[in-house]
Amino acid sequence: MPIHRVEWRAEFPTSCRHGAIAIGNFDGAHRGHAVLLTALGRRAGQVGGPAVAVTFDPHPLSILRPDIRLELLTTPDARAEYLLRLGADEVLILRVTADLLDLQAGEFFSEVIRDRLSARAVVEGPTFAFGRGREGDLGLLGRLCRESDVVLEVIVPVALEGAEVSSSRIRADLHRGDVASARKFLGRDYRLRGQVVPGARRGRTIGFPTANLERVETIIPGDGVYAVRATLPGGEVRAGAANIGPNPTFAEQLRKIEVHLLDYSGDLYSQVVSIDFVERLRDTRPFPGVADLVAQLSRDVAHVRSLIGEAP
Repeated sequence: MPIHRVEWRAEFPTSCRHGAIAIGNFDGAHRGHAVLLTALGRRAGQVGGPAVAVTFDPHPLSILRPDIRLELLTTPDARAEYLLRLGADEVLILRVTADLLDLQAGEFFSEVIRDRLSARAVVEGPTFAFGRGREGDLGLLGRLCRESDVVLEVIVPVALEGAEVSSSRIRADLHRGDVASARKFLGRDYRLRGQVVPGARRGRTIGFPTANLERVETIIPGDGVYAVRATLPGGEVRAGAANIGPNPTFAEQLRKIEVHLLDYSGDLYSQVVSIDFVERLRDTRPFPGVADLVAQLSRDVAHVRSLIGEAP
């Protein structure tokens, strides 16, 4: 299995040694990361070893700043899968602990990069920093690499239409509900996963049953109604209309994720469902009555069918 979870003090898998490595949080595994992974694969071929992406779980800030609510684009498992698709041969997920974060930059280089990974090349972006308090910069990394006969390659920032590709930019897009812009920078539709839980069951009474998602670990896009593709247990994919936000027509202010799956009548309670955001359709808003709401929901479903049909 090319995805490995390890303690930093443990012996790393032999399949991850003697190759080219890239280290980072890689949240989102976006187009900028794709360029870096392409360079990593090329460099791995030159040194005759694997292309290894090293990432972290949990995010270091969850330990350094537990008071901050982290909003991530990807779970560690999903991120690892994306990194493999982008070209990594192996993904190493380091378990983040206080003693790992306390390593000075030189110690991190010698303990992780040189000794446990036996890296022959390192590929990083221009803002890479490492070691306690992010004390190690590219200048120090370059010196340490030269002293250990390790090749260092630094990738220039990636821009699309004049804007730099970054995880923070994608988060901002999603907060605004701009899933089209997020897609441009991610290189794919934004996906979240949640567990289906019982709701008010009001949707069934008006002909639009919904799956209510909770226990979502990543960013929830801004309030609105969206065209989505839902991946169900077993891999079945259904088109759907997702409502994120309160339900003001029924005087409900609790923010929820409700997904109406087109032409679906199965039982999904307690199951995990993934939804990919295709397009934002409209704002959430109150309607004068149930008949007006039903009419709008019918228009939403027709819009979804025109965008993505009934199947993938």
